Amino acid sequence: MVFVVLETSELDFENRIVSPDADKSDNEIDYSLRPKTLGEYIGQDKVKENLRIFIEAAKGRDEPLDHVLLYGPPGLGKTTLSAIIAHEMGVNIRITSGPAIEKPGDLAALLTNLSENDVLFIDEIHRLSRSIEEILYPALEDFALDIIIGKGPSARSIRIDLPKFTLIGATTRAGQLTSPLRDRFGVVFRLELYTNEQLCDIIMRSSVILAIACDRDGAMEIARRSRGTPRIANRLLKRVRDFAEVMGNGKITEDIAKIALDRLEIDSLGLDSLDKRVLNMIIKGYGGGPVGLETLASAIGEESVTIEDVCEPYLMQLGFLSRTPRGRCATNLAYRHLGYALKNEDCEQQSLI
Repeated sequence: MVFVVLETSELDFENRIVSPDADKSDNEIDYSLRPKTLGEYIGQDKVKENLRIFIEAAKGRDEPLDHVLLYGPPGLGKTTLSAIIAHEMGVNIRITSGPAIEKPGDLAALLTNLSENDVLFIDEIHRLSRSIEEILYPALEDFALDIIIGKGPSARSIRIDLPKFTLIGATTRAGQLTSPLRDRFGVVFRLELYTNEQLCDIIMRSSVILAIACDRDGAMEIARRSRGTPRIANRLLKRVRDFAEVMGNGKITEDIAKIALDRLEIDSLGLDSLDKRVLNMIIKGYGGGPVGLETLASAIGEESVTIEDVCEPYLMQLGFLSRTPRGRCATNLAYRHLGYALKNEDCEQQSLI
């Protein structure tokens, strides 16, 4: 007999349906759902308006678009928007990621294979190594590549001219970009979380593409629990479809959506079981806080990095959690949402110190 032991923290982190990070199931239909033009792209209205002007101006001058930096939480459409930029410019796009460029030769191969005005998209650009960044600087400014050949006294530098191109960098952590790299982007956009109405439109569009029967009320119920993120909305749509086909007549209605999402333990604000375990432990186990991150992680059996990177950002956006010099505290909003009697104001006042 063989026993397989899996750590619960790994299971929770990898399989959270409300995680904004991409997983293997998303890749199966992601490309079919992605819009191809700015007109099809829903949300981010200010970004779209400015991009449309920059693209038309660049095309009018027959020049490549200036280098673009897209930053914001994961799952908001940075990769999709980069493909749209290339499509609107009428050029090709090459897609890679920061960790994938390990050696200067990797970057040189990418840049020398570009055609005039092409787009190079680097996801998680903040994870580029410093040696790669140094080679990238002259490529961005002068469209040239300086390569050292040989070692020691016989080493010599070769300068390779590159076609003019547009670099689009995407990152979830703009603060980790070095200043020299960040300053070389002429166009910088932050992507914001989506409203429920925008997510509802995205869900309705996705349901048509995937041939899923879905009414507006059902789509809005999914949207309200999608944490402002299109990737999560599309993922929930697929899961609710399963419930609709087995428990209903195949159509996603408001009632079916509520039943499905309740059984998936996703509440009306998009909190899942892990979020609630964090808040319940702070409230019931530590009187609302403050409690240190490591202590909290040990108490619920999770890794501290999971709580800090996966749970806390959304809980703080909702105003359910505050960080104080002494630790984490649950706010009165969290007490009210979970049905507890309101706490005193001491901890909330400490968060302002």
